Amino acid sequence: MNENPHTAASTKAELRRELLAARRALSPDACRAAAAALAARALELPELADAHTVAAYVSVGTEPGTRDLIDALRAAGKRVLLPLLLPDNDLDWAAYEGPASLAEAAHPGKMRLLEPSGPALGPDAVTGAEAVLLPGLAVDGRGMRLGRGGGSYDRVLQRLERAGAHPALVVLLYDDEVVARVPEEPHDHPVRAVATPSGVFRFRLDF
Repeated sequence: MNENPHTAASTKAELRRELLAARRALSPDACRAAAAALAARALELPELADAHTVAAYVSVGTEPGTRDLIDALRAAGKRVLLPLLLPDNDLDWAAYEGPASLAEAAHPGKMRLLEPSGPALGPDAVTGAEAVLLPGLAVDGRGMRLGRGGGSYDRVLQRLERAGAHPALVVLLYDDEVVARVPEEPHDHPVRAVATPSGVFRFRLDF
């Protein structure tokens, strides 16, 4: 890898600021329309269609909406796991049992999240998923993902790697968040596919 990690980290921070500002400028109507279209596109992915268990997440604010998608996955008979944020920023998991099973959770210093209210299954529960939906801000043509920088999903990816698990990694984005190049650091992992409101992008990965 040629890029200096310190340079990559600072460039990532700048790109995150730009992308988050663009998301904050989206209207509620635009977010709702994008979420409906995104669910339809994501459901076209064979990685999701063929999965028995999907690890997903509940979108917040102006993130690309996931509520339509997780409801559609559950209606299709799939087991959907949703994250519970732990104090150290790691993630536990619980099964999604429908909209009424979500409860608002307050975490000091962080935005309020909707989390499943069912029994916690342990951080390793994600290793049983055939597909994992990752939040992100951008993905480039190599499948490299730019996350929000909190580190929670870096831990998830490390856990999958330690377990020898290779679920399909899928990122949900807005159309203009598929970019030419994302700054890369040694711990970054490529993803299998990206779904946006207007289409899907798939990447060939060598494990």
